[in-house]
Amino acid sequence: MIWAPHVTVAAVVEENGRFLLVEEMVGGRRCFNQPAGHWDPGETLLDAVVRETLEETGYTFQPEYLTGVYHWEFPEKNLTYLRFAFGGRLGPRDMSRALDAGIIGPAWLTPGEVVARQGEMRSVMVQRCMADYQAGKRYPLDLLHAGVD
Repeated sequence: MIWAPHVTVAAVVEENGRFLLVEEMVGGRRCFNQPAGHWDPGETLLDAVVRETLEETGYTFQPEYLTGVYHWEFPEKNLTYLRFAFGGRLGPRDMSRALDAGIIGPAWLTPGEVVARQGEMRSVMVQRCMADYQAGKRYPLDLLHAGVD
C-alpha cells in the first residue's frame, strides 16, 4: 500500500478583529473551517488557495505570505493531512456565485468566539492556523517553487 497524505490549502484572513471561516456540513455535522480544500492536479498551491477561497466564500483572495505548514493525523478515518496555510487580502465578494456543495456560507468570528465554539471547528488545525497568524508568523511566498521556476 502506498501512503499518500492529503495535501490541502487554507486561507487565514482577519479583518477588524474577526477571522473569515466557512460554515459547512461535513458528514452530517455542522462545523467551521478556514476556506480550505484539496490541492488539485495541474495547479500551484497558490492557485489552489485562491480557487478554494472563491468556491467556498465567493471572495477573491490574494495570498501574500505563508503562515505555516501543518501535519495532522485523523485516526478515526486513518487519514493524514498536510496543510499549507496562507495569509493575504480579500477582494470583492461575488454574491451571485453559487458556493460548493455542503457550504452554508462565510462566517466572521472573533478568536474568542472560535474558542467558545471549539467543538464546532472542523479540526484542530483551524485554531492552530489562527494562533500562528496572531503570533505574526509570516513566511515569504518565494519559499514555494513549482516546476523549475
